[in-house]
Amino acid sequence: MGKSRNHFITNSIRIKNEKIFLNKETVLSFDSEIGFPQFLKDSYKKLGLKYPKYHKMDSLCKLGILGSSVLLKDQNFDADTALVFSNTSASHDIDLKHKQSMESIVSPTVFVYTLPNIVLGEISIKYKLQSENVFFIEDKFNAELLWDYSEALLNSGKVSSVVCGWIELKNEQYDVLLCLVSNNGEIPFTKDNLEELYKFENE
Repeated sequence: MGKSRNHFITNSIRIKNEKIFLNKETVLSFDSEIGFPQFLKDSYKKLGLKYPKYHKMDSLCKLGILGSSVLLKDQNFDADTALVFSNTSASHDIDLKHKQSMESIVSPTVFVYTLPNIVLGEISIKYKLQSENVFFIEDKFNAELLWDYSEALLNSGKVSSVVCGWIELKNEQYDVLLCLVSNNGEIPFTKDNLEELYKFENE
């Protein structure tokens, strides 16, 4: 185990209630009646993303790509940046679609997304990450778990930074918090600060 260092929340994003925030500042905001599928489409357009593969992904992966695109824009990060994600519903929405498709012809484009950690792979591919990654299934947002695991990775010296957070999706209800954690920043990387960021737009 390497020497413990001070780590900081370099950037944070929140996606909830038809809004996307970067460091608590509004990046995008849509009418509450827009609907989840349209929110995903319009966010992609408004952010000016040029990533055609996005349109073939399941909704959980789309949330991951939207979040990471805002979080990592203009940031310096290395290929060893680790990913530490969690949620409570795993890949519920795409699992349901897969179950429904089994009643007729099983679609491989649906089946391929029936694991929640696929979102980690999609982000890794987009940003050419060659790093450790893990996806935890928890009953609720667990700041202590995210902090503890991320700190262990950072202190090991095997990674230079970590993207950690919560990416929940069930029945088109979504709740996303992602943080870029590194040696640079002003907000100390602590359990309390993770909790405070999660409570933003959640109270």
